[in-house]
Amino acid sequence: MLDRDEYVEQAYLFELLHERMGADYPLQDLLQQARHELLATTKLPMAVDFLLAELKHFGEMSRGMKRLAHYFSPFQSFLVEEAEKDRGRFDMKTAFRILQAEAKYRSESESRQGYFVFQFEALCRNRLHYDRGLAAISEDPAYDADWKGWILVVRRQLGLVDLADLIYGRSEEYLSTRRRKLGAQMSPEAPILFGLQEGKIAWANRHKDPLLLFAALQRHLHYPAVPRLDPVDTTEQIVPQLQRRMERLEMRIKLMEEEGKQGIDITKFYGAMPPRGDSHPNSLGPP
Repeated sequence: MLDRDEYVEQAYLFELLHERMGADYPLQDLLQQARHELLATTKLPMAVDFLLAELKHFGEMSRGMKRLAHYFSPFQSFLVEEAEKDRGRFDMKTAFRILQAEAKYRSESESRQGYFVFQFEALCRNRLHYDRGLAAISEDPAYDADWKGWILVVRRQLGLVDLADLIYGRSEEYLSTRRRKLGAQMSPEAPILFGLQEGKIAWANRHKDPLLLFAALQRHLHYPAVPRLDPVDTTEQIVPQLQRRMERLEMRIKLMEEEGKQGIDITKFYGAMPPRGDSHPNSLGPP
């Protein structure tokens, strides 16, 4: 885990990249500009210089992030790598929004439960590859050995077992329920990773859409919400379309008025005719 200042600057960097990409500037120019706006007492300016060099030589930002695994987490590299692929609807702007929200949450909280729920929801909402995504999440330095082992279990059992059941089985609510049923103290079979409230919410959302589970955790425990895709703004296209339609209507109304008065003079629609007697330039002359 990095210092709080590093995550604050990371959130600022990804926010700048997301906002300025809308102006159709190359990513190389954006990194070059943002490098001078970052706090010089952090390591992020040096990381940006390295990313800029990799981007110029190989055309991939994720390549440099993977080589800086001690600074950027594997999940951050995974998001950028997925955004750089030609196929799929996951673009770089969405990746920067998710990275900005995650870095901001890391600078404000140290909840591993919040980290995992946020990262898993990012996979779900953007339909990213679960196998590679969960493998990248398990390598995050924020998780210890118990968390890493459980994330790999989720990776193997996802699709066979509900995520809510997997969370409930590692919660204090599940342990306390079993103790009440057995009427005796018992040690947990596996490390407890979630609290009472998370277990109750997971139990209430069993066999439901996982997005409902994420929304409930955000409402009750203030977990961070994953940014969604920006709706396409068609306002700029509407005005030219209306203008063209108005021009067609004006032309039709004008033709109808002429027809009602004296008829339509179709000669004005003729092209320029060559003078009589002049031969066509491509003609072969008189037979």
